[in-house]
Amino acid sequence: MNGIHFPGLGIHFWNVLDGFTIFGIEIKLYAVVIALGFVLALLVASREARLSRQNEETYLDFFLWLIIPAIVGARIYYVIFSWDEYYEKGKGFWKTFVDIINIREGGLAIYGGLIVGTFVAFVFNKKKKLSLPLMGDTVCMGVLIGQMLGRWGNFFNREVFGDYTKSFIRMAIPVDYFANEGSLNRYLDEGIITNKMLMNPEIVGKRTACITVYPAFLLEGLWCLAVLILILLYRRHKKFDGELSLIYIMGYGLGRFLIEGIRTDSLMLGNIKVSQLVALICFFGAMGLMVYNHVRILRGHTPKCHSIMKLSEYRELRAAEKKSAEKEETAEKKTGEKKEAAEKKNSEKKTADKNEADGKKKTSAEEETAENKTEKNKTAARDEDVDNSSDNKKNGAGKKNNKTSKSTKK
Repeated sequence: MNGIHFPGLGIHFWNVLDGFTIFGIEIKLYAVVIALGFVLALLVASREARLSRQNEETYLDFFLWLIIPAIVGARIYYVIFSWDEYYEKGKGFWKTFVDIINIREGGLAIYGGLIVGTFVAFVFNKKKKLSLPLMGDTVCMGVLIGQMLGRWGNFFNREVFGDYTKSFIRMAIPVDYFANEGSLNRYLDEGIITNKMLMNPEIVGKRTACITVYPAFLLEGLWCLAVLILILLYRRHKKFDGELSLIYIMGYGLGRFLIEGIRTDSLMLGNIKVSQLVALICFFGAMGLMVYNHVRILRGHTPKCHSIMKLSEYRELRAAEKKSAEKEETAEKKTGEKKEAAEKKNSEKKTADKNEADGKKKTSAEEETAENKTEKNKTAARDEDVDNSSDNKKNGAGKKNNKTSKSTKK
């Protein structure tokens, strides 16, 4: 019941889960794959930034700007063109709102994310005074990798498949899976699962009845891989900034137009498949800009073009940067050592000066004490002399009085 099969290729996945639980919290694999796509897109963009001599931290800042608006844009785009899926009379505002913001079950449209992402990139480059075409060239390969991974999120959710087929690339999904999920009747009403699919089931394994459909998610992922390889091979030969992003828009637009034609779950605007319409607009718009820029080059105009370094050049640059960083580190270390030695010397000098000052102060105090002592001794001596002189005077006066007395007696 939980299996997904490719009978024509002899590939069988017997138990494909759509999520797992951690500490009682259910985490959908769709969300994990989308998050992983953002991370890989950032890593690839950062590497391309280094190869084109840009500051890779700029792209980390940009992705921090981008993540939430891109997801919101992808969701709003999807909800607008599938409003009947969310709005039911009497359902209530709060329940409708909760269903709209619940993206764990899927429901993100890549074109919505790309439109909002382009607007965010425009604002970011305007604020940072950077080049939008150059940023487009730098991130386009990362975006393609993110899209390829995102399509495997559709695989886990059993969505983004095409019409009935018996071709060798057919994908078989058990009917019971949709019945147990409660989505079978809705898919029948919306034409995602057709009567033709149900009337022509394929038995897989032990009598498991499966619908067989085009694996549109896989076809789109392979198309994105082809566009990625094309850009990867051409990127060192680009003629102007923005050319790689135009190749991406043209390539993805053409592939999306073709693959959307076999899908049964397309977003509709009346009888028109919205993604096919947007794909055509993107394709011809990018082609027009491509022709315009190449004509200007043929007429002698020299556009801005940031070349992509070869790996050997990049390694040499990295080696030079590493050597320069080591020299700076050594110079800083020497400067630090010199500074430390100077500080130590100054500290020792200050200590010596302080000790000398303390010694002088102590000597001065001792001298002052000695002088005070000498002065005291002198003062004591003078006082003693004065006392002796007074005593002598008294003794002399006594002797004189005695003589006078003796004379009187006679």
